[in-house]
Amino acid sequence: MSAARKWGPAVAFGVAVCAVPFVLSNPYTLSVAVVTLLYAYLALSWNIIGGIGGQLSLGHAAWFGIGAYTSTVLFLNFGLSPWIGMLVGAALSAVIAAIIGLPCFRLRGAYFALATIAATMVLRIVVENTHEWLGGPRGLEISLLRDAPLYFQHTRKEFYYAVAVALVVLALAINRLILRTRFGAYLTAIRNDQEAALALGVDVQRYKLLAFVLSAAMTAIGGTFYAQFVLFISPDKVFGVGLSVQIAVVCIIGGRGTVWGPVLGAVLLLLGEEVARRVTGGMVGADMLLYGLILMVVIAVEPRGLVAILGRLAKRSAAGTGRAA
Repeated sequence: MSAARKWGPAVAFGVAVCAVPFVLSNPYTLSVAVVTLLYAYLALSWNIIGGIGGQLSLGHAAWFGIGAYTSTVLFLNFGLSPWIGMLVGAALSAVIAAIIGLPCFRLRGAYFALATIAATMVLRIVVENTHEWLGGPRGLEISLLRDAPLYFQHTRKEFYYAVAVALVVLALAINRLILRTRFGAYLTAIRNDQEAALALGVDVQRYKLLAFVLSAAMTAIGGTFYAQFVLFISPDKVFGVGLSVQIAVVCIIGGRGTVWGPVLGAVLLLLGEEVARRVTGGMVGADMLLYGLILMVVIAVEPRGLVAILGRLAKRSAAGTGRAA
């Protein structure tokens, strides 16, 4: 692999994230950039189990909601900084993911996906019926402390943008590390042929569970970030099945099982969603319609996602340059 192909995406990403705060000085457009980075991070988190591991989880909103509610409750009731609550939420999500994953991984394919959806719905019902601590269906509002970075709050969007960039870089590093280790090789083998992986001596249940737990913990961190960014959470926002589907679709369209695919998917879909919202005047369902159309086009052209399409175009360009030379 040439140096340009190896480091090109990282350099392009670095240049883009450094330029955005200067180009998008408007608070609203910068907020869109922050949300795009958040979805890139969530898709990278899902990619560990859904992309590299090949297990179609449609219940990641459960971990997102646990992260959001854990840090918020600890902050509102005990004054604990959300930076610490973020780690507590990640640990709690990891434990619950292990408990849920043990029986769920006995299922495969669509049955596993349905089981993860069911787990999310159960958690949502529990939250909606816990009024004293979790606010019930009304949700929880986070007190605004203005410029308090130690409590994960700031009046400038650039603060949240910097944190979002750091989360995406961390998730990229974890995905890349996994793909270059034996852990990633085992997950890839399980994705390609679970029976063959079993025959070769791979502990399938163990590695799927490890990937599930890590993915859940990372997603919970994204939930804490969301809670502090919007300063309000409710069961329908953070435990919605639509959120789980959206996270998975972002990764699938970008190219699941790859490092840069989830980032490309987030950029395409979130910016496309913003364009669709403006064109349709905020019509309800316009974003999901756009997601469906893009998903159909990408799957029809290249089921491996945008990364594969860009790779094919790069090879054609290189071949054309070689012939011209």
